[in-house]
Amino acid sequence: MPAHLPALVPLPTQLTHRPGHFTLSADTTVRFPPGAAPAADLLRTLLAPATGLPLAPSPDGAFVLALDPDLGGLGEEGYGLTVAPDAVLLRAAHVTGLLRGIQTVRQLLPVETLLDEPRPDVPWRLPCVEITDVPRQAWRGFMLDVARHFQPVSFLRRYVDLLALHKLNVLHLHLTDDQGWRMPVATYPLLTEVGGRRAGPVPHEGAYTREELRDLVAYAAARGVTVVPEIEMPGHARAALAAYPELGNEPGRRLDVWPRWGVCDTVFGVHEPVLDFCRTVLEEVLDVFPSRHIHIGGDECPTGEWAASPVARARAAAEGLAHTDALRDWFLGRIGAFLVERGRIPLAWAETGEGLPPHFAVMTWRDPEHTRIALKRGHPVISCQHRAAYLDYAQTDSLDATPAQPGLVVDLPTVHGHEPPDDADTSGHLLGVQAQLWTEYVSAPDRIDHLAFPRLCALADRAWHGSPSWPGFRARLGAHTARLAALGVRHGPLDPHGPLPHRSGKEQP
Repeated sequence: MPAHLPALVPLPTQLTHRPGHFTLSADTTVRFPPGAAPAADLLRTLLAPATGLPLAPSPDGAFVLALDPDLGGLGEEGYGLTVAPDAVLLRAAHVTGLLRGIQTVRQLLPVETLLDEPRPDVPWRLPCVEITDVPRQAWRGFMLDVARHFQPVSFLRRYVDLLALHKLNVLHLHLTDDQGWRMPVATYPLLTEVGGRRAGPVPHEGAYTREELRDLVAYAAARGVTVVPEIEMPGHARAALAAYPELGNEPGRRLDVWPRWGVCDTVFGVHEPVLDFCRTVLEEVLDVFPSRHIHIGGDECPTGEWAASPVARARAAAEGLAHTDALRDWFLGRIGAFLVERGRIPLAWAETGEGLPPHFAVMTWRDPEHTRIALKRGHPVISCQHRAAYLDYAQTDSLDATPAQPGLVVDLPTVHGHEPPDDADTSGHLLGVQAQLWTEYVSAPDRIDHLAFPRLCALADRAWHGSPSWPGFRARLGAHTARLAALGVRHGPLDPHGPLPHRSGKEQP
């Protein structure tokens, strides 16, 4: 790629540069059919703050947004972009494809376009290009754990913008855990009043309102990002049990919201009122989140309390289960069936998917072989391999690195080099990939930025384009850091064994 032309992240599927450029000016107008109005709105929303350009609608506009059914072969997110000296044509079969193309337009423009301040001195020029672009993976996600450390909704909206810029299309919110409950449920107000507050050496609290979450969902949808909620069960439930002890295996026991990390051994009971509670909570979740997939956790569920509980033992016997350990899959199966009845797809953390019905989508997070096994079992699978996609692990072995989860080092080349097993010769389907950022050891927004980026850039590049070329990506990333800096992202190191970037001020490429 010529040095004077913009470096795009992720790389488009097909990209051809042409001589010349198109200049956006106060006279530039936008032509679009009614169905493309959301894309025209996003174009103005993203470009107006810095450019000050009205980009008004006009039937004669030189900037054309077109819905073209002939591009149906490009899928829901594919698009074609032609920039000529006298016109711009952005085409897609679906409006989501237009939203993806607008993010490409943003990256083709000068980096000042990303600033939230007027820059009338900058010439707003688009280089002439011909682009055809189709994502390789349908699910390109980022999970943020807001249960361990709450983040305000303004921070989540900022991350929606960052995901959209990189053509990542899922924000997965880990809303509940042993250490906190952040989802409001009108029927059970103590979930946030009690479960949303944590004592201990560093007290912590926070919860969202229903309106905040609804607005976040709409904000994300306008940018082509789906918000997927996660309500953990039957383990990782200590915050809920602190609020409503009768949901546990020892109903008379008083519990606090867990102030430590790791896996807590208190879990939901398996008596019928617990299932009623979970269904009631999920009814409210479904009302706020229209996503097809609803995550119900399912991981790291200790079974010691069930083995010791006469009620749990009786339930296992009544259900014909060989032992109380099998109650975990029974519990998830009951709740999963409830979601299916309401037209949603249950999603769970899983190692291999063993014990879950095939209609469950699973997130495999341990070993690549587990992904293959889950696919063979017939599950839709999202690859979340911890050795390549857990961004809470350090990205360098430097002692000066951002505090992170002890254990592995997941550096930038590892994230970019990860290739999940495909679904050839299996009855399942690989939906895509997702990065995770658990927040036991990170709370401040700048620390989250430092761990998430630039590794999210690497995941986005591989998930969208698929090229394994590390030198090509690294060269583009060097220029792309100017965009991150314009957005206030204080990212981590670009080279795992090189010096860490400066921690104060906006970083330069």
